[in-house]
Amino acid sequence: MKPKNATLDDVARRAGVSYQTVSRVLNQSAHVTDATRAKVADAIRALNYVPNRMAQQLAGKRGFTLGLVTISLGLHAPAQIASALKYYASQQGFNVLIALADGDAGGGLQRALDELQAQRVDGVMLNLPLDAQQAQQVAADNPRLPCLFLDVPPSVQVFHVIFNPNDGTRASVEHLYRQGHRSFGLLSGPLASVSARLRLESWQRTLQEYGLAPAICRQGDWSAQSGYHCTLEMTRNPDAFTALLVGNDQMALGALSALQQLRLDVPARISLIGYDDTRDSAFFLPSLTTVSQDFDCLGREAVNRLVAYINDGPRQGAQSLVLPTQLVIRGSTAKPGTGHENHLQLAERLQQIAAQLRR
Repeated sequence: MKPKNATLDDVARRAGVSYQTVSRVLNQSAHVTDATRAKVADAIRALNYVPNRMAQQLAGKRGFTLGLVTISLGLHAPAQIASALKYYASQQGFNVLIALADGDAGGGLQRALDELQAQRVDGVMLNLPLDAQQAQQVAADNPRLPCLFLDVPPSVQVFHVIFNPNDGTRASVEHLYRQGHRSFGLLSGPLASVSARLRLESWQRTLQEYGLAPAICRQGDWSAQSGYHCTLEMTRNPDAFTALLVGNDQMALGALSALQQLRLDVPARISLIGYDDTRDSAFFLPSLTTVSQDFDCLGREAVNRLVAYINDGPRQGAQSLVLPTQLVIRGSTAKPGTGHENHLQLAERLQQIAAQLRR
C-alpha cells in the first residue's frame, strides 16, 4: 500500500505550532521568529513534507517558481548558466522550469513564455540572444510577467544582467598584438546572434585601432563541429594568419582539432583564443587561452535581482547589471614563430633518424 504523504497538519503537530504558522514559514513571511522557523524546518525534514505548489497557485498564492527560456543546453555555456540559475534559485526557495526556444523573438519564444505563464511562474529569465528591438517587444508583449534578459546589447532599455561584450574581446586582440601577431583570423558565432555580432565587431574595431584588418573571417554555429570545418577552410593557405580568435570555447575545441590534424602546431604556428572559459577549456591540449565569463556570478546576480523585482516591484527591484569579462592566458598563445616542433613532427624526425641509423 502506498504510504500517505505528509500534510500541513502533520507538520504543524510535529513542530508544535499552528497550521497558519507553518503556512507563514512556507510563504517566507517575515512575521515568524527564527526559533519557530527552525522547528518547522526540522519537522518538514523529518516528515519529508513536499509542498503542493499547484494547490498554492490555485489558491492564489505565489508558487515560488521561476521560468528560464534558453537556447540549446547541448552548448556548454548555456548549460552552465542554467545550472547556476537553478542552484541560486533553490537557495531562495524557488523552483526553475525550463523551456527551450531558438533566437527568434516571434512565435517560438512567445509560445515558450505563454507555456511558462500557464504554469504560473513568478518571473522569467531569458538566456537567448535578442537584439534591442526584439527584447523591448518581448517586454511590451508580456507586461504582467517580470522578465530578466541575459543576452542582449548593453544599451537596451529592458531589465537585464549581462556580460560586457567589449573588454574581453579587446584584451584578446591586445594580448596577441603585444606578442607580435599582425595577421588575424576571426571565427565568430552565427551573425543572427547578437552576442556573436558584438564580439566580432569588437575584434574588428580593436584591430582597426592598430591599423590592421582581419586576414579572413568565417562564422560557425557555436558547435565544435562547425569550428573544425571552418578552420579547415580558413587554413587552405596555412600562412594566411598566425592568430585565430574564436567566438566560443566549443568552436575553439573544433578549431584546435583541425589545426592538430593539419599539423599546424598551437601555439608555435598559430595562436588560438576562445571565449567563455567553460569548465573543460583548461584541459584542452594545449590548455586554452580564453575570455572568462563568470557564469556562477551571473546566476547569483540574475536570481537575486529577479526575486527583488518580484518582491519589491519594478521601481525598487529592477536594477540591471553589466558584468565584466577578463582574458585568461593559458598555453594556446605565444609569440609567432616561436615554440618547439609539435609531437607529430618530432616523431617523424625521430623515425627518419632511426631509419638512417639502420642503413
